[in-house]
Amino acid sequence: MMKPGQDLKDAAARPLSFLQTIKAIGWAFFGVRRGADYDNDVAKLNPVHVIIAGLIGALVFVLVLVLLVNWVIKSNVAGAA
Repeated sequence: MMKPGQDLKDAAARPLSFLQTIKAIGWAFFGVRRGADYDNDVAKLNPVHVIIAGLIGALVFVLVLVLLVNWVIKSNVAGAA
């Protein structure tokens, strides 16, 4: 019988690096991941890395949107029509 929390400890010790996790999260943001690659990721990704990479990815996405909107407003592209 496993101790409570042992599954989480085992998952946190998974072998994929943070860079590989960022790559997998990037593909997930675009929604283009093969089923075999997804199954491999689920088995090998560290859940702590997934959470951190997901938060970083979301932050970068929001910052890019804010910068894009600011650029459109300042360049008067939206008001040219």
